[in-house]
Amino acid sequence: MTAIIMDGKQVAVLVKDEVRREADRLQELGVGTCLATVLVGDDPASRSYLKMKHKACGEVGIISKNYELPASASQNEVLDLIDTLNRDNNVHGILVQLPLPGNIDSFQIIEGLLPAKDVDGLNPINLGRISYRKHSIFPCTPKGIMALLNHYEINVAGKHLVILNRSNLVGKPLYQLLTTVDPMQVLPLNTDMLMLNQDATVTMCHSKTPLVDKYTREADILITAVGKRPEFVVTADMVKEGAVVIDVGVSRMGSKLYGDVDFESVRDRAGYLTPVPGGVGPMTIAMLLHNTVITAAEQTKNTTVHLVKRWV
Repeated sequence: MTAIIMDGKQVAVLVKDEVRREADRLQELGVGTCLATVLVGDDPASRSYLKMKHKACGEVGIISKNYELPASASQNEVLDLIDTLNRDNNVHGILVQLPLPGNIDSFQIIEGLLPAKDVDGLNPINLGRISYRKHSIFPCTPKGIMALLNHYEINVAGKHLVILNRSNLVGKPLYQLLTTVDPMQVLPLNTDMLMLNQDATVTMCHSKTPLVDKYTREADILITAVGKRPEFVVTADMVKEGAVVIDVGVSRMGSKLYGDVDFESVRDRAGYLTPVPGGVGPMTIAMLLHNTVITAAEQTKNTTVHLVKRWV
């Protein structure tokens, strides 16, 4: 068996094509979709990530503005900037680049974002709405994972799905999105493809879980987001034959990026496999753009946007 490679670059291009069409449609209606990013400090990795996000905005016709504060900025200075952006009607989405310097309480900053402009989907109100299936945006990486599952027509209903991560960025939102939903409930906007991704049995593992490989070998779908190579590697003997393996982990070793998965050995055992780079990463950025257009449409009451029913 050789795994089908889930090409995140290719699928991200399709998502971005739709985002571009919707941004153009909003522009015709007099709405210039705008994303504001906030960088506190001068972490090289954060600056590099933001550069990629602004480049992607330019490719799809989204206006992007970057606001920078020094690492010495106080909590109140950051909150004041967030408040200014919250009140700016020309800004439709706000992204605070994480991690923040140690003197800043990240929760308070994320909590300070207007939920309607929280394009990362990390505000506690937005995370809480997922449990009730009353969300229109949600965290970009889980959203990208679900879009890949949908694109490759992988139905999770009745499957055992194992997540190696319990963060608010990946594990917890995925758990909420992939478990049981009331089929009689009316879902907002992003309904069509979401129904593929319901009714899974989900096991969430973390750093204190003993014998992690016991769980990974039982997984029909394995999602790993550890990012601590070479200390942790998912090898072929940890994977069920024919399983779907989605690798979210990123570790830099020397000049190269690696995922959690030993790609060459696992590709001969899995049914589907994402590469690193080129798998979930491009999807995360594409879904940031997707969220931004959704927030612009909702804030300006332009509910004619159609892409919300296409990918998630």
